[in-house]
Amino acid sequence: MYHARVRRQDFAYSLPPELIAQTPLAERSASRMLVLDAAGGALTDGNVRDLPSYLRAGDLLVFNDTRVIAARLFGTKPSGGRVEILLERGLAGGAALAQLSASKAIREGLIVTTAGGPVRVLGRDGDLWRIELPQPAVEFFERWGEVPLPPYIHRAADAADRERYQSMFAREPGAVAAPTASLHFDAGLMASLAGRGVERALVTLHVGVGTFQPVRVEDLTEHRMHAEWMSVGAATCEAIARTRAAGGRVVAVGTTVVRALESAAQASGTLAPPGKPPLTPTLAPWSGDTRLFITPGFRFRVSDMLLTNFHLPESTLLMLVCAFSGRSELLAAYAHAVRERYRFFSYGDAMLLTRQAT
Repeated sequence: MYHARVRRQDFAYSLPPELIAQTPLAERSASRMLVLDAAGGALTDGNVRDLPSYLRAGDLLVFNDTRVIAARLFGTKPSGGRVEILLERGLAGGAALAQLSASKAIREGLIVTTAGGPVRVLGRDGDLWRIELPQPAVEFFERWGEVPLPPYIHRAADAADRERYQSMFAREPGAVAAPTASLHFDAGLMASLAGRGVERALVTLHVGVGTFQPVRVEDLTEHRMHAEWMSVGAATCEAIARTRAAGGRVVAVGTTVVRALESAAQASGTLAPPGKPPLTPTLAPWSGDTRLFITPGFRFRVSDMLLTNFHLPESTLLMLVCAFSGRSELLAAYAHAVRERYRFFSYGDAMLLTRQAT
């Protein structure tokens, strides 16, 4: 429905490897921020600390409060071969879904020895494996696992990543990757935003291992998104309704927030156009798995602005931001960011986007 005439190759761009940030800056809000006005394609080079100057009293920032689990754990087969276990989500009891990697094929019934005890492979579940752990998944991995830094960060996670690869809003454990736009916020920036009269609200979307999986098909209508659990609660729905009624703007902090809000909007039915009083029914609370895949042509119903990091070439996240602000405008902004030596990806710099008129 939203994928007509767009193909994977339409979202390619060249990125020098040295621009991929390998470590975070000392201060969260010290990152650069490239501002794109989708209406005319104008670009402004700035800093995340400038964010309050682009917002006004009555605007609403929406954050993802998911908390990253120490979801990577290594073990050994009876043969001595190494196995990497990357948690996707915990299930009832000691069961879990995980991505398993080893030099030789994984098989059902395999026992993997880990520092926390034996892990039994129960069988396949789509692209993942169902496993049995010695104790509930979150408790087990938090005790024995390590922070699962993205594959483009070419170093081992250290003690500092436990805190730095976690946003100040993190409270609901379940993610295997950080909602990275939130990493730019600290107490000082939040105080500046509050002083300007900017409100805030929370959603939850547990980022899964699929966020790093490449799109393998050229025709995007054939791509199936991985499922991620999310929740938009009543307090956030009410905050959005108040913001709309007062003429304020909804500012999504990260692509995960956009996907959560738009998934809830689809489940709710009609939502008021931006800047208009809410219609009936309005955005309603919703929880469950989302597989929402947003590409150019998608009609956004909730978010007016988006703060986001830079995304990988040909990724579903790059497709989402192109849908939000226009593909040609967005890719031109990326080319500018490369020329100006912005830092890319999870520990990198940010962009502030306005939504393209539809």
